[in-house]
Amino acid sequence: MALHHYFFGTDKQRAKFIFDFIAPIYGVLGKAARKGYDQICDKLNRRYALLNYSILDVGTGTGEWLSSISKYTDQQSVGTDFSAKMIKQARAAFPDNEFVVNDAEALTKFDDNSFDIVTASYVLHGMKNYDRAIVLKEMKRIAKKFVMIHDFEADTPTVVKVLEFLERSDYVNFKKNFKEEMKILFSETDIVKCPRTANAIYIGIV
Repeated sequence: MALHHYFFGTDKQRAKFIFDFIAPIYGVLGKAARKGYDQICDKLNRRYALLNYSILDVGTGTGEWLSSISKYTDQQSVGTDFSAKMIKQARAAFPDNEFVVNDAEALTKFDDNSFDIVTASYVLHGMKNYDRAIVLKEMKRIAKKFVMIHDFEADTPTVVKVLEFLERSDYVNFKKNFKEEMKILFSETDIVKCPRTANAIYIGIV
């Protein structure tokens, strides 16, 4: 992706440019967020006991979220991302997990009902609601038991607001509307909140 994709490209091209560009330092940012990931994953595990669940992480980036959530299970854990540069970083950092390049809106490398949990961390807020719906449907197609979305829920720090502005994300509408968007696709939903980090795991039960 070239610089003109940021200014003149589609939302997807802009996002891919940004994440390819920051891939070399994204792992450092992920490590800084790891304590918060571990904290909310511990709360999630106490509620849902993840031990026997296989996991697919969509939009895995450099793999930190998958590493946090997968430490509770002895089953297969796979991360996928549309950025080959991010996947390269993830493979180097977390060789015990499997990583695959694939677009979140068309997860063609994965069969129906092939993972117990399909998750995504800080991915869907970056999309407009119609793109979120496409990704959620794909995640639901693959999930046997749960779709788990880790993302913004409460107040957003100023530095994050700046980053979201540069990304041109939809995080404001995401926080306002996402609970209802989940209810459109899932007859039963749940939420695990982490007030310290102002995020939550939104859960759709398949």
